[in-house]
Amino acid sequence: MADKKKKKLTPVQQEYQEFQNQRETKRPLFKNCIKAFLTGGLICLIGQAIQTFYIYFFDFTDQTAGNPTVATLIFISMLLTGFGVYDRIAQFAGAGSAVPVTGFGNAVISAAIEHRTEGFVLGVGGNMFKLAGSVILFGVFSAFVIAIIKTIFITWGGL
Repeated sequence: MADKKKKKLTPVQQEYQEFQNQRETKRPLFKNCIKAFLTGGLICLIGQAIQTFYIYFFDFTDQTAGNPTVATLIFISMLLTGFGVYDRIAQFAGAGSAVPVTGFGNAVISAAIEHRTEGFVLGVGGNMFKLAGSVILFGVFSAFVIAIIKTIFITWGGL
């Protein structure tokens, strides 16, 4: 397929393509995957420690400790983003810091910090959920669909 694309290019474009391929920096894919895996695992380990803390010290159950754990992780990531620490973690870890719920907190607060000069209402309030809004929308919609499916199955006495 790459040969078919090359045939459509002019000789100057082909020469530039070869030049670009020679100069392009090769990314350490395996090393980046390991970093992302270890960082994401560390974030999950911290989340598990927070959940265990809530269970043992505040008498939450396994089911009820999830919500305050997620809220705490989001708060910590927002705090670290505000101090500029989370950006360094994200630069090191890549997707390992973006995929967990901490990435959501980072996305929300980053937009708020970026647009704070435009004022609290139009700047912070208007831009805070631009990136995170789609996550919230699809999360709520998915939860609604799952709840409908679960209700149908429970009502019919099925699965």
